Amino acid sequence: MGTRVDGRRVYDGRVFDVELDRVRFPDGSIGELEIIRHPGAAAVVPLLDPDPEATGQPFVVLIRQYRYAAGGFVWEVPAGKLDPGESPERCAGRELEEETGYRAVRLVRLGAIHTTPGFTDEIIHLFIAKGLVRGESQPGEHEFIELHEIPLAHAIAMIVEGEITDAKTICALMLAERAVQGVGPSKGVGGECDDRARSDV
Repeated sequence: MGTRVDGRRVYDGRVFDVELDRVRFPDGSIGELEIIRHPGAAAVVPLLDPDPEATGQPFVVLIRQYRYAAGGFVWEVPAGKLDPGESPERCAGRELEEETGYRAVRLVRLGAIHTTPGFTDEIIHLFIAKGLVRGESQPGEHEFIELHEIPLAHAIAMIVEGEITDAKTICALMLAERAVQGVGPSKGVGGECDDRARSDV
């Protein structure tokens, strides 16, 4: 395994920090790497109860959010970075309520993903939100968000057709679909899967 020899902070930001690390690689050689340090984040798939009088299929609540870096509006699941000392579960519930207005009776862990391991240590923890109770959203400053209730199957089709391109959203929706089908989530980063998801979803 590679190890950090030393390093220095070159940027302190509101969302992330940047460090220049000297690293000893597995073969014993030493080199420098630019690393973005991120506190981690949580993303959640809000799953509405199926309407038995309609299609009977579950719906999800997706957002279309303006993302300057992406050049426009992007389809996403609700998500946000962890506050200091905050658990991924609490972050998922908080971001769900802030961005959509929904509160969840329970959260089911799907797993976690490394977003871009080539240059950042960011991990996003993925959840399904069940038993949604509607309320008022409270988006943050400079957050421009539209809410859309979409059949889960249609959301998966949007991935296949290239309409949904956000990585965390693709991962979360695909894992949510497997959970709905009773397959259950795969093993997440840093721990085993939560077997309760097989019966809760």
